[in-house]
Amino acid sequence: MSTLIEIQDAVAQLPSNEKKALQLWLNSQAEPDMTAQEEQRLLRSLDEAMRDIDAGKGVSIDRLAGGS
Repeated sequence: MSTLIEIQDAVAQLPSNEKKALQLWLNSQAEPDMTAQEEQRLLRSLDEAMRDIDAGKGVSIDRLAGGS
């Protein structure tokens, strides 16, 4: 029997609160979806978008929803 199957069998026996704790721990072990450089680019673009909105360069939600 493989280790993975043994782990899956053991997890199936856990109470739900322990499964949730395991899930949170496993998620914390995952590699990030974006690199630090990509995250910085995203944050810079969000900052720029917020400056544009604050300067009145945005589009109102009414216009996006089909209003005039």
